[in-house]
Amino acid sequence: MVFGAPTTMSNPEKSAAASSGEHPGTTIDYPGSTADMPEPPRDSMSDYEGRDLLRGRRALITGGDSGIGRAVAVAFAKEGADVAIAYLSEAEDDDAAYTVELIEQAGRSAVAVRGDLADPQRCRAAVERTVAAFGGLDVLVNNVAFQAPVADLSELTAEQWDRTFRVNVDSFFHTTVAALPYLTPGGTVINTGSINGLRGNKQLIDYAATKGAVHVLTYSLAQALMDREIRVNCVAPGPVWTPLIPATLPADQVRDFGEQAPMGRAAEPDEIAPSYVFLASDQYSSYYTGQVLAPVGGETLPG
Repeated sequence: MVFGAPTTMSNPEKSAAASSGEHPGTTIDYPGSTADMPEPPRDSMSDYEGRDLLRGRRALITGGDSGIGRAVAVAFAKEGADVAIAYLSEAEDDDAAYTVELIEQAGRSAVAVRGDLADPQRCRAAVERTVAAFGGLDVLVNNVAFQAPVADLSELTAEQWDRTFRVNVDSFFHTTVAALPYLTPGGTVINTGSINGLRGNKQLIDYAATKGAVHVLTYSLAQALMDREIRVNCVAPGPVWTPLIPATLPADQVRDFGEQAPMGRAAEPDEIAPSYVFLASDQYSSYYTGQVLAPVGGETLPG
């Protein structure tokens, strides 16, 4: 079931990005469509086998149409969860529809909700539509993100600063608050941070600042919600090949994206999604809250 999006499905996943970490130096229009990428990411969890770790759970994943969000959505579905995804705009309708198709192929119910989560009302609407469709909410993944690199601090406008914080931090707060009445004991919140929030980035100043804020928000929410038996954790990946990369970085940086990691390449979303499964599963992570799990490709001490 897709709210505000056509029912047509996008093409199946194409070949994975090269393991060398080098990609075509091609940019695409923001917010980025998988179909426009000359080298689509591996984000459909096609080789993943679930073990009913999330059987009967109901999840909402923001930024769930493609990339990490799609991989997490499919992994959750293969583990037995019904999954709602929230995404930005009509430009992502095909990606969202294909993610819905993958969830349903795993035998679970799916909902897609279109809307800009920089608007608090859209955050509340995403939660309410999830609850209306599934009868409740057990797992919230705050994953939506915006970034726009600048060559110099003087290029970072107040408007961009505000936009980045409204999407990357404010939406996490508003969506979590909206979900709180439905997250019963045993509920889980997982935030997406970034290695940039651990060590900074001179071109992604506002983005890195928001991700640092997400890490500390995770620590604070974990403490605030412990009495309610709601666990709050964070995944802070290193470079990951998703549509956001060619949609926001210049061509030369797209071509070399991920080479700075010790492993010499960017991660595929399929390699990051199991971290979210781990943190969502009571069986594996019942003693984890207020933690930042950092799959960063070999950096042992980020920052």
